[in-house]
Amino acid sequence: MKRKYQILLIISSIVVMMDQLTKALVVAKIPLYNTIVVIPGFFNLTHLRNPGVAFGLFSGGNSNLQQMLLMGAAICAVCVIFYFYSKTGQEFPLMLIGFSLIVGGAVGNLIDRFRFSGVVDFVEVYVGKYTWPAFNVADSAICIGVSIFFYYMVFKRPDNF
Repeated sequence: MKRKYQILLIISSIVVMMDQLTKALVVAKIPLYNTIVVIPGFFNLTHLRNPGVAFGLFSGGNSNLQQMLLMGAAICAVCVIFYFYSKTGQEFPLMLIGFSLIVGGAVGNLIDRFRFSGVVDFVEVYVGKYTWPAFNVADSAICIGVSIFFYYMVFKRPDNF
């Protein structure tokens, strides 16, 4: 196996394992919709299920059709990332890492959709009345990976993109 694809397999596998482990702990230890205050006024662990997408978009419904469409969209997104990954040279290792983070995060959340018909979110950050939507390890990996991708597109755009 090419080293380039070993990077993808290792990083995305680590993300999926960390994501699923943290979610399993939350599901086992925190009842659904309950909260553990970690740092008052800033950080909670709250067990939530998000049937929608990032930031709670499309979370109003929880139909089988919606879940199938979201799973299909996630699978398509992973395929697109694989394509970009295959076109990225080894001279851009940070971009390869970014794509690997996105794949790992997408797969982690996809597993939840199959298991729970929604994504387990649990990290809740807020300052006073200003809150950030709850998220998880997979969401963090996706955000970091997308940030790396945008950095490369803006500042170090590879010729083959």
